[in-house]
Amino acid sequence: MDEQTVWRHIATQRRELADVIEGLDADPRVWDTPSLCDGWTVRDVAAHLTHGTLPMPRMLFEAARSGFRFNAVVDRMARADRSTPAQIASTLRAIADSRRHPPGTSAVEPLIDLLVHGQDLCVPLGIDRPMPADAAVTAAQRVWDMGFPFRARRRYAGRRLVATDADFAVGEGREVAAPIRDLLLLLTGRQAAVAGAG
Repeated sequence: MDEQTVWRHIATQRRELADVIEGLDADPRVWDTPSLCDGWTVRDVAAHLTHGTLPMPRMLFEAARSGFRFNAVVDRMARADRSTPAQIASTLRAIADSRRHPPGTSAVEPLIDLLVHGQDLCVPLGIDRPMPADAAVTAAQRVWDMGFPFRARRRYAGRRLVATDADFAVGEGREVAAPIRDLLLLLTGRQAAVAGAG
């Protein structure tokens, strides 16, 4: 997928997720629902989606506060963000067309973040959120190839992961077949996404 198409998908995902977040019940129990992202609530996931385009000085400041440990800074910022759902939705719309992304990453990483965290947020709330197949294939291939932080190739050594609804197949060994949406979730550590994949 060319970079322009990646950015178009990113902008669409941000606007659609803004609509989802804005449409959720304001009941705090909804926002405190555990997400598919281990240790995060729906609120944490929603807030995190607004952090990828923060200015570099702010990112460096936050990284320094967490000892330049990637996972620690991401986790702390998500949990500490007290933005309201309306503010989160507004921010997502405001940054929809932004092409800023964290240093050392490609344009595909924000796409991975949006596709996967969109499911992290929606699945526990019973919302069926379709995933564009071409975007999911691009994201899944990047996750397979990139190593840190998912280390998917190592975790699924001895498996051949095959999409049942898209042109995607990686790995060697015992075949695990599932829709591309589920494979992307599996590759990014959502173990329950595909039964029998372990």
